Amino acid sequence: MNGFEAQQRQESLKRRWQDITGVPECPRPASSLPSFMSTKPKTFPGFEDDDLVSTMIPPVTVVLEGRSICQRISLHKHASYHSLAKALRQMFVDGSSDSGGSTASESSVGDHDLDLTNAVPGHLIAYEDIESDLLLAGDLNWKDFVRVAKRIRILPAKGSSRKGTAGAA
Repeated sequence: MNGFEAQQRQESLKRRWQDITGVPECPRPASSLPSFMSTKPKTFPGFEDDDLVSTMIPPVTVVLEGRSICQRISLHKHASYHSLAKALRQMFVDGSSDSGGSTASESSVGDHDLDLTNAVPGHLIAYEDIESDLLLAGDLNWKDFVRVAKRIRILPAKGSSRKGTAGAA
């Protein structure tokens, strides 16, 4: 069998394979690179190439001081601090019956007014970074926060008045 006959046989086998499998023949791209190398890799919507790393970060632990049970949350599933505040409110205020005595007026914050300062009434939202430093959430831009946060801590806000001295004067 010479080179021409071998080429015809190969094309005949290729056509039969396409008929059997129903896969049409893809024309070769003009470039010398294979088609899978010439196209840009697909990324998740909303993330640039350098932010693809943030999708590999595991969920962080959320600790509400005074409770023995922690929650976990995937930061890369949230687009902003507003989204995180909404999730924290659902976890600790709307979803729990023992919300620490919060009144209806404290819980009636609308979605558009919700941020980290009022997500859990009477509490501050802080986080531990990769160096175990405790920092106030919201100080970094969102993408950097997602990269460095390893634990979110919800701490009671200290009031200026002390308990027990309010009645004495």
